[in-house]
Amino acid sequence: MSAAPPTGAAPAIEAAALGLAPRTRQLLSDYLELTKPKVQSLLLLTTITTMYVAGDPSPLLVALTCLGGYLSAGGAGAVNHWFDRDIDARMARTSTRPIPAGRVSPRAALTFGCTLAFLSLLELSLTVNPLAAALSFSGFLGYVFVYTVWLKRRTPQNIVIGGAAGAVPPLVGWAAVTGSVSGTAVILFFIVFFWTPPHFWALSLLMKEEYGKVGVPMLPVVRGEAETRRQILLYSVLLYAVTQLPFCAGGFGVIYLVSSLVLGLGFIAGAVRLHRRADRSSALKLYLFSLAYLALLFCAMVADAHL
Repeated sequence: MSAAPPTGAAPAIEAAALGLAPRTRQLLSDYLELTKPKVQSLLLLTTITTMYVAGDPSPLLVALTCLGGYLSAGGAGAVNHWFDRDIDARMARTSTRPIPAGRVSPRAALTFGCTLAFLSLLELSLTVNPLAAALSFSGFLGYVFVYTVWLKRRTPQNIVIGGAAGAVPPLVGWAAVTGSVSGTAVILFFIVFFWTPPHFWALSLLMKEEYGKVGVPMLPVVRGEAETRRQILLYSVLLYAVTQLPFCAGGFGVIYLVSSLVLGLGFIAGAVRLHRRADRSSALKLYLFSLAYLALLFCAMVADAHL
């Protein structure tokens, strides 16, 4: 029979137990933050909707594809946190992230990111198909090496070229269902590709001073706000044109056509308002609208394909 704890020991044990739970929650929260879950939500949406445009996948296939996609993009996000830890520590918006705040070590974050990427490649290869796994891994490599390491600190075109990594999920979703990549899948890739610059540049207008302080050559810092607003308007028009290709190619019908027209004209109207008013409020409204725009456009594809 074990001896009873000395007087006062029980409260100490309870306090220690209660103290462990918040630390554990904080640690889990930090590692989740490394995967950039807010960014992931839109990536997963384009994956899922593309799968239902490509065919009629089982819930299990959708879940396995999303798991692999989350692991891959989450791994890229963690490596991005590791590589950008120096500039993150100097910007108010990012200074509380797990690495600059000292809650996660750089080595642990890098190991975590690479492990997630490996698990994604393994999981998608074994449970979905090798093509989907290869495409997802190409997105990881593109985000880490092309955007984060090569372009982000060197050129104002960083988000244009590097944005291709974020446009990979529709290819992954299509390959997961069909085992191949069709012309429609490529068009969906380019829709996300041309959506990325005006979406991100609207945000960069709001963060211009922060980027300038750490020497990241985002377009507003290097070319000025007026040129950035002009480029946003240009890419909004290009995006509108690209979104008409699926209907012109016979891939979608009237539901998609009407939706793409309304959403596209709304995007252009927001870009025109930003160009004319040149204020932070217009930039924020366009940025928020761009998030809803992509989600609604891809949902319209599913509605068109199934209705």
